[in-house]
Amino acid sequence: MSEKIKLTVIGGGPGGYAAAFLAADLGMDVTLIDLDKNPGGVCLYRGCIPSKALLHVAKLIHEAEEAKNWGIEFGTPRIDIDKLRDFKNKVVEKLTSGLGQISKQRKINFIQGRASFINSSSLKIEKVDGQTIEHTFEKAIIATGSVITTIPSLDIKSKRLLNSTSALDLPEIPKSLLVVGGGYIGLELGSVYQALGTKVSVVEMMPGLLPGADRDLVNYLSMRIKKSFAEIMTKSKVLEIKEVKDGLSVKIQDDKGEVADKIYDYVLMSIGRKPETRGLGLENTKVTVTDRGWIKVDKQLRTTDPNIFGIGDIAGEPMLAHKASHEGRVAVEVIAGHKVTFEPLAIPAVVFTDPEIAWAGITEEQAKKDGIKYEVAKFPWAASGRAVTLDRNDGVTKLIVDPDTQRILGVGICGPNAGELIAEGVLAIEMGANVTDLKLTIHPHPTLSETIMDAAEVFFGQSSHFYKPKK
Repeated sequence: MSEKIKLTVIGGGPGGYAAAFLAADLGMDVTLIDLDKNPGGVCLYRGCIPSKALLHVAKLIHEAEEAKNWGIEFGTPRIDIDKLRDFKNKVVEKLTSGLGQISKQRKINFIQGRASFINSSSLKIEKVDGQTIEHTFEKAIIATGSVITTIPSLDIKSKRLLNSTSALDLPEIPKSLLVVGGGYIGLELGSVYQALGTKVSVVEMMPGLLPGADRDLVNYLSMRIKKSFAEIMTKSKVLEIKEVKDGLSVKIQDDKGEVADKIYDYVLMSIGRKPETRGLGLENTKVTVTDRGWIKVDKQLRTTDPNIFGIGDIAGEPMLAHKASHEGRVAVEVIAGHKVTFEPLAIPAVVFTDPEIAWAGITEEQAKKDGIKYEVAKFPWAASGRAVTLDRNDGVTKLIVDPDTQRILGVGICGPNAGELIAEGVLAIEMGANVTDLKLTIHPHPTLSETIMDAAEVFFGQSSHFYKPKK
């Protein structure tokens, strides 16, 4: 690159720092702006990473409880919540400080502050130390992510009303907790508190948990949660939350219209996230925003302003860290003059509950909705030698297959470590693999990864471990 491109990235999450780091590697003059002291964003500071640290602990507690089925008993765990909180914070500090060091090694100009556009080539930056500076750029990437969705009528001022950020701070281990929203964030955090000893209930407006995921995957999780959680209320909604002595009183209406008053120590509002463009000064640029609040971008992540790109949660669903990272890299390569587009055939989604649920490509629900011709091949984990050795039969691996070409259209997995296994499904879809490719790929035995090969064998009615003749 004969002349350094002056690039500014607004937002230091997985999309923003991935973009900034690659841009520096390609020889650009990079400025990265974020409110936190180091790169990391919501994912590392207040989302993916701290929640997974706590979910690891929850898994350990559950496995210790289940060990009595194998002739081993550990007794009731003694939980030092301060030490647990400290462990979680140390995980966050290690990873974010590491990113700060990598930023310095790449000679990135990191500014801790809030940026807003003055026009299509300059920003006003309000630094956390109180200074306000003007900053010019040739190209900019917006990677400001999303914020927690709230329901104004239910957003009361109470320390007992938690959101996905405050719940991670573990204010205490309450006796009871109501999770409002049966999506992945609510279920993951609910699982943590349940493992720590809280009686957790869930209220969800839709007929089932994890709306959008295939029911045959969710069913295993639902059965397990119904045994461990205090109550699961589907087709129900919260009408009112008010503070009472030593708790929160919640009015919950079921699908029959009946209203019940219930009291919980704490309530966790977990109804999703939304893009946040307020305060960015987009009105001073040529950037346009959709009715739902997302910045309009094309397949090269260009906005309607030629100098500005948009990536991550701010640029549309799915709102996932790994999607943001790949978009960030594509945007930078486009700025560098490479002929690239962001056109993935599969973006994996993982729910880190117990059991985990993961999928990539099209789901069966989506195939039905869109009228896509498909066949399903499923291998139950009750027939997996490795799953049985783990005493975890509550799982399944499924393939969504084009019946004419036998290409893999989608992969869904439910079971322990599903999130680690789904990458093979992503690769199969991206490479245009067919069922025979998976069947002929030798998988190690006995492993959970083997269930992907077994599912492919089921498609042909030839599974060694599960008898289901081809019709």
